[in-house]
Amino acid sequence: MDVLDLSYLGAVSLAGALARACARGVPAGWRVRLGAEAPDLPAGAWVWVHAVSVGELLLADGLVARLRDRGHRIHLTTGTPAGLELLSRRLGAWDAGTGRVSGGAFPLDDPEGLEPFLARAPGAFVALETELWPNLLRALEARGIPRCVVNGRLTPKSLGRGGPWLRRAASRLSLVAARDDASAEAFRRLGARNVALGGNLKADLPPPTPLHGGWAHLRAAWAAFPVLVAGNTLEGEEALVLGAWGAARAVFPGLRLILAPRQPRRFERVAESFAAQEVRFRRASAPWPCTAADWADVDVLLLDTLGELPAAYAEGTVALVAGGWRAEGGHNPLEPVRAGVPVILGPGFANFDDLVPPLRAEGRVRVAEEADLSAALCDLLATAALRPPAGGVVLPGSLTGALERTLDLLEPLLPR
Repeated sequence: MDVLDLSYLGAVSLAGALARACARGVPAGWRVRLGAEAPDLPAGAWVWVHAVSVGELLLADGLVARLRDRGHRIHLTTGTPAGLELLSRRLGAWDAGTGRVSGGAFPLDDPEGLEPFLARAPGAFVALETELWPNLLRALEARGIPRCVVNGRLTPKSLGRGGPWLRRAASRLSLVAARDDASAEAFRRLGARNVALGGNLKADLPPPTPLHGGWAHLRAAWAAFPVLVAGNTLEGEEALVLGAWGAARAVFPGLRLILAPRQPRRFERVAESFAAQEVRFRRASAPWPCTAADWADVDVLLLDTLGELPAAYAEGTVALVAGGWRAEGGHNPLEPVRAGVPVILGPGFANFDDLVPPLRAEGRVRVAEEADLSAALCDLLATAALRPPAGGVVLPGSLTGALERTLDLLEPLLPR
């Protein structure tokens, strides 16, 4: 262990000690990690899969299922309260009655937090996207345990923030299965030694979990009307969506709206803003009505739940995938595209610039500036089917196959 490792170890040990001493006052994300418990599994006989929050957990769906079906024992961790909530609800489906999948919180990256996880260490560690924890990677390397990143995503901005600790962590990775060519090159520049192109796992996700039975009443009540589904809205984008929806409603009377804010912490605030504007809405988190008549006078469903948006896109006529009007990253357009719903995005789709160009070329998505959003929405509503085809559509072949490529890259490094 050299000076660089010791400097990180000292800093993270101090941070961990302070967090434990002031546990009640630390942010919720820290409290989640302070309560992390290691799985009761034999050393070397399990695969540690880490997905930092909700989006990464959903992305891990196909990977976990395939590893499980190949006989691996998996412990899936996450590092946010929202991630833990989703994990608790989805764990049974991920395990599928096999007893091979467990889950819980990701520990702090200090010796005390990691010790229980290293006492019976995994046979391999697999992180989704950009999770580089220097102390964990150092400890795993010292034990000869493979350390992998899949669907690796690294933007030029992230690369610019990569200091010496992050560079040292990247140099300790056994494998990076990068999402795209730009990310692969960025990981190489950061110091990763074994980088291959795995592709974007978002294109190979299994079908979304079906919606609960209460949706049948909403479908019956809204059957004759077009529906706009707006997903992953950020601060300020709800007002933009409501404005476009209102303008389109003047042309398409009866147009309904399903709106899903991106961050759970904003659910309450969005509900309050709807109430203040006298929007006729219901919250998906509230008890669902038992008859279609109860939905007849409801114009908007606030989708303030976790994990339902991918399936809810199939309830729409047109989808707005937000995050590109008030930020530069954007959000995943593949979910509504796979459902067969025409999609409008904002211009800030930098996090998905490997997906959007081929989808635009095939006419699956449209990019619209704020000023053009209402016109683009009316244009699509005029030609789109009221509801998408059952079973969705097939994605372009150039976007698929990432899961198989990633598994082929991982296989030599996984415990037998």
